[in-house]
Amino acid sequence: MLASNHKRILRNTAMLYMRMLLAMVVTLYTSRVVLKVLGVEDFGIYHVVAGFVALLGFMQGAMTTATQRYFAFDLGESDGKDLSRIFNTSVMIHVLLALCVAVIAETIGYWFVSTQLTIPYERMTAALWAYHLAIISFMVSVVMVPFTAMLMAHERMGMFAAIGMLDVLLKLAAVILLQYIDGDKLMAYAWLLLAVNLVTLMLYAISNRRLFPQIRLRWQWHSQQFRTMLSYTAWNTWGNLAAALSGQGSNVLLNIFFGPAVNAGRSVAMQANGALNNFVVNVQAAINPQIIKLYASGERAQMHSMVLYASKYNFFLLFTLALPVLLHTETLLSFWLLEVPPYAVIFLQLTIVASLIDSFSGPLMTSAQATGRIRLYQTVVGGVLLLNVPISFLFLYRGYPPETVLLISIGLSVVALVARLMIISPLIRLPMADFVTKVLMKAVMVAAVAGIGAINLVPLEVDSTFMLLQGLVATGAISLIVIFLLGLGMSEKNQLFHLLKNIGARFD
Repeated sequence: MLASNHKRILRNTAMLYMRMLLAMVVTLYTSRVVLKVLGVEDFGIYHVVAGFVALLGFMQGAMTTATQRYFAFDLGESDGKDLSRIFNTSVMIHVLLALCVAVIAETIGYWFVSTQLTIPYERMTAALWAYHLAIISFMVSVVMVPFTAMLMAHERMGMFAAIGMLDVLLKLAAVILLQYIDGDKLMAYAWLLLAVNLVTLMLYAISNRRLFPQIRLRWQWHSQQFRTMLSYTAWNTWGNLAAALSGQGSNVLLNIFFGPAVNAGRSVAMQANGALNNFVVNVQAAINPQIIKLYASGERAQMHSMVLYASKYNFFLLFTLALPVLLHTETLLSFWLLEVPPYAVIFLQLTIVASLIDSFSGPLMTSAQATGRIRLYQTVVGGVLLLNVPISFLFLYRGYPPETVLLISIGLSVVALVARLMIISPLIRLPMADFVTKVLMKAVMVAAVAGIGAINLVPLEVDSTFMLLQGLVATGAISLIVIFLLGLGMSEKNQLFHLLKNIGARFD
């Protein structure tokens, strides 16, 4: 059973990686073009305005998690007996959610954007147009959630990846088209992104109708199902609100204290880190349905093994990609962008460190969601993450530099990880000592040895593209060697040899 799950996870991960690699290449290219076309100021304005919409839409994350959890749990417990009812209930909730967010965004949000953010007077009209269009785009994204969640719960990663790749290509086409549009580029960019979102929603709806003919979109009011999902979401919302305030709230603070140029630097850092973090996100997306289904079917030992392996491999994967970037950040950003925004280098380095700490948490959070008992977890962890905004405000108010926000985020990420362990371990009956010895200690040992080895063996000063590529490859190779020697147990090494042997046999 576990071997079959691993094969399915590998296959699904491969599908998601194809989508992710295309998205990463296109994102890196489009960020460069959009920054050039819009300029540093408009680039920063768009991301702080669109980011504020995302802040108001913190409930989308809560509903996404809840929807995926209920779909996967029903498939694991009863093979999808109540899936049609759950799907239609979730669609109704998401439509209501989208309308609520629109009302809040067009009242309180509009006041905040038009009066509190630092936006040059001559760009205010374009910024507000971009804001209104970003709200509509966000509403479309909210309604899209049940359709994507259905594909993920059924582990139909091929279709999910195909639509995702088409979405990426459409955004690439939009950016190319942006260069030839006359008029205000900021407004045009917002219109183009809205059009792409509408097309993507239509594609997801069509794919659901064809793949799952037994599930039809219809008015089905089930008050008990509605109350159950809403109650679960209410507690989940707190954690998502905290995460949104921690990220987008910090972006707003940077705008208020330092202006749009610093927002541009943080936006570049977030996009580059997102490209790296997508590797972990895709592995986690392939694993999530399995963790929930194993819990629903009562196979706790297998779920524990999957949580431990996934947490460790998430870190190893991200660390292998992140270490070369950490050591060559300034050079890489210079190659990527024609003009590197202020603070982008230090922002990216600190953001990557925070992501490495957070990479352990994905499987733990999924296992907590599987139980349905998330009140204590979301209250405590959400409270820890929420501290980022007031603490950052106090430091910035006292004159500390912009990177202080990221340093505070790193400290709170450590506290949040400890809190997750203390709450989730007894909840799913996973011995905390197993997580510490089999995951955390291995990760710290690998990071220390690989980091010291790379700093001493790889030249950090490069004067050509060839030298940069040599340094990146050498640093990645050092990480992989150290992971193999110190990070993997004997059984894991044997499984790796067996996998490589099977792959080699296919080419004989």
